[in-house]
Amino acid sequence: MKPLFILFLGLFFSGFANAQEIRETPFTSSIQEVTLFLSGAQIFEKAQGTIPAGESLILIKGLSPYVDEKSIQAKGMGNFTIQAVNKRLDFLSEKEVNEKVKALEDKILEIQSNQTKETTRLEILGEKASLLDANKKLGGTEGGTNVTELKQAMDFYEAELTKISTERAQINTSIQKENQEVDRLRNQIWAMLESENKSTSEIRIRVKAPAAGQASFELNYLVANAGWYPKYDVRVKNVSSPLSLNYKAEVYQNTGVDWKNVKLRFSNANPNQSGQAPQLEKWELNYARLTTFNPRTQVFGSVAGQVTSAMDGTPIPGASVLVAGTTIGTVTDTNGNYSLTLPNGASQILASFIGYQSRSVPINSSQLNIILHEDTQALNEVMVVGYGAENALQGRVAGVQADSRAKKSMAPPPPAAPLATEVIENQTTVEIEVSEPYSIKSNGEKTLVDLKAYEIPASYRYSVIPKLDNDAFLIAEIPDWSQYSLLEGESNLYFEDGFVGRSILNASALEDTLLVSMGRDRSIAIQREKIEEYSKKRTIGSNVTETRGYEISLRNNKSQPVTLKVEDQIPVSVNSAISVSPIQLSAGSLDPQTGKVTWEITLAPGEQKKLSLQYEVKYPKSERVILD
Repeated sequence: MKPLFILFLGLFFSGFANAQEIRETPFTSSIQEVTLFLSGAQIFEKAQGTIPAGESLILIKGLSPYVDEKSIQAKGMGNFTIQAVNKRLDFLSEKEVNEKVKALEDKILEIQSNQTKETTRLEILGEKASLLDANKKLGGTEGGTNVTELKQAMDFYEAELTKISTERAQINTSIQKENQEVDRLRNQIWAMLESENKSTSEIRIRVKAPAAGQASFELNYLVANAGWYPKYDVRVKNVSSPLSLNYKAEVYQNTGVDWKNVKLRFSNANPNQSGQAPQLEKWELNYARLTTFNPRTQVFGSVAGQVTSAMDGTPIPGASVLVAGTTIGTVTDTNGNYSLTLPNGASQILASFIGYQSRSVPINSSQLNIILHEDTQALNEVMVVGYGAENALQGRVAGVQADSRAKKSMAPPPPAAPLATEVIENQTTVEIEVSEPYSIKSNGEKTLVDLKAYEIPASYRYSVIPKLDNDAFLIAEIPDWSQYSLLEGESNLYFEDGFVGRSILNASALEDTLLVSMGRDRSIAIQREKIEEYSKKRTIGSNVTETRGYEISLRNNKSQPVTLKVEDQIPVSVNSAISVSPIQLSAGSLDPQTGKVTWEITLAPGEQKKLSLQYEVKYPKSERVILD
């Protein structure tokens, strides 16, 4: 009786467990749209298929392993109820990649086995050549060798040594080619391990349906390891023409999933940045000796270097390098190299890449190599649950609009025309929508996307600061520039159909007029000289009086008139015992607060002008001041 009871219980619980199993149904899904943020991207995906009656799990597979679980939102269409949604990692793809890697490693072992045989053959040939060399003495010590025997011996040695040398050369060539093939296979294995041998994500949607039928889902979620940087091409034909500005996006993506024919939107939001408003803390004032002083760092115009791995010193291609606190950044090339133009006030750059810890480096040199350390922190699975008939997971992420928005239909652009884009101003963000679909692979390579082309009315003048630089810099002034929705970024400068350098488009400026530096114009000759006859020092009573005099020469070698804003300075005293008095400023305008002297000058073609700057400094003779 007892064995029968145990058997009954076993059958009961076995049937109960089977009843509790929920059928899993994979759905076909595809990425429709991607909104790229300055850091991160929001993926809009659609999936459809047939759901069975009752409870079932809908599987959306093959997603990026870098899905932010807190951002997942799902909306279902059909006769069913969404009971729960969660994300987990799918380790089956890792097994498939491991099998591919194993096949490549087997090829490497096969090549290395053949190379062992070839090396052995080379050793045999070396012994054979040594043996011939050891026995090349002809005849005995008492008897000579006739001419016929000598000729036969020489022919024999020549033939044998030729064979040995030829075979040696063939084997060495073969080994060289095999080494190249091994390197290629190893690089392929490395690429697979870096980009593919990661468990992908899957979204599991638990549904309950009264009857079997068709169902579709709209999903959106945030992924890391993707983003964009604003870039510009600024062209000026001449100072009588408007400024041409091509607004571009430098896109990078290492999400692990290729984007194929997706609609792109570029947002100036950063969902990884806190949306919490700051609060002022108490400002405690103390003596200077008890106050920490941060010295001003040296200013560099650009920075370049290489990003490498701390593990083996190899370059890291596709790493993101960003100037801290700005939208100026780039992606390293295949050799791990990067180059950035720096804005004023730049103090640190941030470097990051998948599988490595992000690193912040102070800008203390124009050449900065960055070493990244591996990040061993594993991705954690987090479940997000929601209930509803045709909706679920209505959570929000800072800076992201999760609701489905109606898009304006746009006619396709004509052939050879720039991409059609539309600027969408939301309450707190600005988005630029590209009408044509794009395909971007998950390989870390840079992809430039044209966003907008503007013909902007601008006025032009030259900025000259001969105390710091003997070149004139062309400045384009753009009024009412806020209508163009620009971001701070690097710009390539073209003037008179030639590339003249790189600069920063400072779209974070607070002025009503945007100043765009168009680079140097060496057609304007500038020279600043110290005039010794005006530079004197004399003592009168208890005071010392020093004078300084400078002459600034300007010449316009262009075929058109130019307007110059020339700046120089006299010192500003911060001590009541020291007085500074201007003597000669050549009608320049002096700002007593800053000591800046400004001249607005127009030079006709071929015209030359000279400006004089003289000032006097008086101070106690027991002290010393530095004027040069």
